[in-house]
Amino acid sequence: MIANFDAERALKLARHTLKIEADAVSALADRLTPAFTKAVQMILGCTGRVVVSGIGKSGHIGRKVAATLASTGTPSFFVHPAEASHGDLGMITRDDVLIAFSNSGETAELLSIVPIVKRIGAGLISVTGNPESNLAKLSDAHLDGAVAQEACPLNLAPTASTTAALALGDALAVAVLDARGFGEEDFARSHPGGALGRKLLTHVRDVMRTGNGVPEVRENTPLAQALMEITRKGLAMTAVVDPDGHAIGVFTDGDLRRLLETPRDWRTVPIGEVMHRNPHVVNQDHLAVEAVQIMEANRINQLLVVDGDGKLVGALHIHDLTRAKVI
Repeated sequence: MIANFDAERALKLARHTLKIEADAVSALADRLTPAFTKAVQMILGCTGRVVVSGIGKSGHIGRKVAATLASTGTPSFFVHPAEASHGDLGMITRDDVLIAFSNSGETAELLSIVPIVKRIGAGLISVTGNPESNLAKLSDAHLDGAVAQEACPLNLAPTASTTAALALGDALAVAVLDARGFGEEDFARSHPGGALGRKLLTHVRDVMRTGNGVPEVRENTPLAQALMEITRKGLAMTAVVDPDGHAIGVFTDGDLRRLLETPRDWRTVPIGEVMHRNPHVVNQDHLAVEAVQIMEANRINQLLVVDGDGKLVGALHIHDLTRAKVI
């Protein structure tokens, strides 16, 4: 235990910090001007890349904003201003837009590359805490990220100011993605490893059972043999197909239990007499989430998979979708 630690003071400072930063972000809404919409239009009209730059804490914010833009439909990357002065400026072309983050608006490393950016014809958006700064005045669009005070007790460490800058960057990204009509499927394509990506990009063919793993019998197959097929394949059901391989029926464990409620020797009865005709099916090219919807709507745990001609090509169990993390 640190001798000078005071739990109550720590909590008080934490609450004070959160309030200062929340107030700083809230105040930004009232200071948004047409410059914001111009910045959005510049990004939408950009035929190259959005290049983000900043140094120190502003650089960390810039990296995050670049990543957010890239993941929401706007090709973007971060360039360190000091490295830009030593060769990386070649990454910026006339088709690009530069977003520069600097709380003071007087960051020497950024100001040194601005003349070159302007000369090649790239657009310049700045986010600063000083609308009268040189960077703000040189920009095509300036976003005011000024804060009344930092959350740091010394009013020195970038805290509220970096939070405000990040919020403005997020506001830009959200406005741009909305204008682009960027949707869930677009998001999934840039996040294939995430849960949403798995749900939206996984197709039935990616998770279905195929070949010998699919239980399948003909319409004239005795029920006893059909039950053996169900047992061997472990899907608690079997598909029934016609001579051309079209799925014409299905028989499940549940159907068997209902049959056994009626006293009769069912062993030699052809499966065609007791199967469900017109079974629920899903096309192999459909998304796996569509298979989930069919299962849930019909309260079933298994689903036959067919091709465009209705021929049986696979089968799905609810557990297959669970293992694939579609559910």
